[in-house]
Amino acid sequence: MITKIKGQLLSVAEDTLILDVGPYEYQIAIPDFARRRLQSKLNSEISLHTVHYLEGNPMQGKLTPRLIGFLNEAEREFFDLFCSVDGVGVKKALRAMVRPVREVATAIEEQDIKSLSGLPGIGPATAERIVAKLRRKVPKFALLAERDDARGGELERDVVSEGFSVLVSLGHSEKEARRLIDAILASDKKFADVQDLLQAVYDQGRPA
Repeated sequence: MITKIKGQLLSVAEDTLILDVGPYEYQIAIPDFARRRLQSKLNSEISLHTVHYLEGNPMQGKLTPRLIGFLNEAEREFFDLFCSVDGVGVKKALRAMVRPVREVATAIEEQDIKSLSGLPGIGPATAERIVAKLRRKVPKFALLAERDDARGGELERDVVSEGFSVLVSLGHSEKEARRLIDAILASDKKFADVQDLLQAVYDQGRPA
């Protein structure tokens, strides 16, 4: 089983990246919050903690090996825990991870059903199951994720992730919200809070 991989980051797409590892190139699925942070590291060497699983229907004999990459070990451990909830699974958990682990863990600990229901693919019923199963297991993850982030000098409030969630809650599709966020980030502007980010997003669509 592959649990960690290191190589040169060749490209980053919407939900996957390509990593050059010696004579091989690996396609690795990534959660959205990680994708945004990795876009600035193209052509650099990175390390990912990975989940290795088989996708497909074993009854039909069609199983494809897949890798999912995370920025640190705490994120990978949290993902495994999130997948263990009835009705979630690998694909739904990966789609839902648009916000940093520390924020999702805090929402679970505080039994914030509304915030959890706002994650892609997670409705109220699933959010309640997540809280019921994980509430007592997640407090360490906010601390672990922050500690690992601090080692890389990247500990900061994830304004971009929160802005993405707000855009989706306002009626934008996930794809459109991602496009709007990516377009504004291309300007290299800095945003003090979510309100500043959203103002910039909507200003860019207005005629000059």
